Amino acid sequence: MIVVTGGAGFIGSNLVASLLERDPSLDIIVADRFGFDDKWRNLAKHPVAEFVEPEQLTEFLDANAHSISQVFHMGASSATNERDVDLIIRNNFTLSMRLWRWCAWHTVPFIYASSAATYGDGKQGFEDNPDPTALSRLLPLNPYGWSKHLFDRRVIELSGRGEPTPPQWVGLKFFNVYGPNERHKGAQCSVVAQVHPRAARDEPAVLFRSHRDGIPDGGQSRDFIWVGDCVDVMLWLADNPSVSGLFNVGTGVARSFADLVKAVFAALGRTPKIEFVDTPMEIRERYQYFTQASMGRLRATGYPGQFTSLEDGVHSYVQDYLEAEDPYR
Repeated sequence: MIVVTGGAGFIGSNLVASLLERDPSLDIIVADRFGFDDKWRNLAKHPVAEFVEPEQLTEFLDANAHSISQVFHMGASSATNERDVDLIIRNNFTLSMRLWRWCAWHTVPFIYASSAATYGDGKQGFEDNPDPTALSRLLPLNPYGWSKHLFDRRVIELSGRGEPTPPQWVGLKFFNVYGPNERHKGAQCSVVAQVHPRAARDEPAVLFRSHRDGIPDGGQSRDFIWVGDCVDVMLWLADNPSVSGLFNVGTGVARSFADLVKAVFAALGRTPKIEFVDTPMEIRERYQYFTQASMGRLRATGYPGQFTSLEDGVHSYVQDYLEAEDPYR
């Protein structure tokens, strides 16, 4: 059995799909909530062995301890605008610690989702340096980023002082991921998904103006990464259990929002149209103008994969999913 928490979510459901494509005989256990929307469609094409409510996960793990070979922990309260900090801590820290301890006790490999949100405003750079002093200098901008950072620091502390750890443990700081199965995220969807409907109607995409000298409107940049590349990293890590640690997952190349918009319009065969609006005052001071993953540490492990270009990834997303009758993977 392979357990995927958050397996009905965006990255989690793409991971489930790839695991079953590699080996249809796998028993995949998904721990997640579906709610009342169409999130269930993320898994509708895949023969999941069992669903477990997050509250029942520990009981399930204990009852099946001898059958579980891997835990991928993708589940989280991931909204960057969530203000219920108690909820975030329960879901993103307390549950993560419970899973860490269980995997350590039962010697089960543990791969979990961290986030580039741990880097805060980026003033300390985007190096995935696991040194506790370096981690202490990072100041996330919201409770979501803080909860992920809190867990990263805790596992580094525990592993550094010789406490029991899972036989393999990996924390992945995902940057700006885009791709199929993110519709349920609503306003938290990738910019590709938000731009597409307007571009498909030949209406202008809406981007924030720049409020910094030397950066043009739409010149704010991010490290956009295709979800399939994130999954490839996780599968490679699962195949290479000697690799443990905290790693960035991005392309290593920052691209502007204007570039992204142009790629969406190009995928539709349309001339780009962009309309600029002021960045809202309530977020202007903490709005990030640049993110770019340092990928040297992951490469140093021997990871051989090549990351999809923005243009190729956006074209695939638009043509194979967003413009398709069935947009789910």
